[in-house]
Amino acid sequence: MTTLIIEDEKPAARLLQRKLEKLDINVQTMLHSVEESVEWFENNSHPDLIFLDIQLSDGLSFEIFEKIDIQSAIIFTTAYDEYALKAFKLNSIDYLLKPIDEDDLETAVNKFKSRIPKAEAETQNLKMDFEQIRQMLSNPFEKSYKKRFTVKIGQHLKVINTEEIECFFSENKGTYIHTFENRDYLIDSTLEILEQELDKKDFFRVSRKFIVPLKAIKEIQVYTNSRLKVILPSYKDDEVVVSREKVQDFKAWLG
Repeated sequence: MTTLIIEDEKPAARLLQRKLEKLDINVQTMLHSVEESVEWFENNSHPDLIFLDIQLSDGLSFEIFEKIDIQSAIIFTTAYDEYALKAFKLNSIDYLLKPIDEDDLETAVNKFKSRIPKAEAETQNLKMDFEQIRQMLSNPFEKSYKKRFTVKIGQHLKVINTEEIECFFSENKGTYIHTFENRDYLIDSTLEILEQELDKKDFFRVSRKFIVPLKAIKEIQVYTNSRLKVILPSYKDDEVVVSREKVQDFKAWLG
């Protein structure tokens, strides 16, 4: 079985790949943009199964299939609100809400495998009404991003709004909020999950260790090995460095 991942974020694609390997699904190719995907489909045989992210860096992934007559079964991987996804059930094998739960992933893969014996007939039934899904997504069911976090301090709970956050960082297998008040709070999450929960217009994951908000960037310095160093108002425990592979995306995010 040939399998393809089309996913906006490379770390998310690699994470999904590792989860699929546990299910003995070998991913041959990972793509990350509409332009890259169109070029790939024009020069390669279509896979049996595609894991498809909706929002790619250069547009909606449906634009791929406006140019390419897709012949593959599709499982959507998306952060869109569940009730805005009714059309996906009608037009795909399944959909998976991010962050992707491994049990849900296994269920979706098994659902696809159960259709393999009649794959040719099923392919005809899996033709996508992308316009229907596009209209569903343009309805006022916009994705809501996380606006506050609740942290435990002793026997008390404290609510921290995203406007108070200077950065998120990981350390010793824990994930922390650092606030503009120069305080650190342990949260029950991961940077991978936070990437999906935070508004990408306001937050950027600069490295494996840090997510920073635009409003907290005090200064940006040229750093070694074609990297950039971000200076924050109060966080001084470690250097906040934009990894080399993220520099171009970081510059684009800055506008």
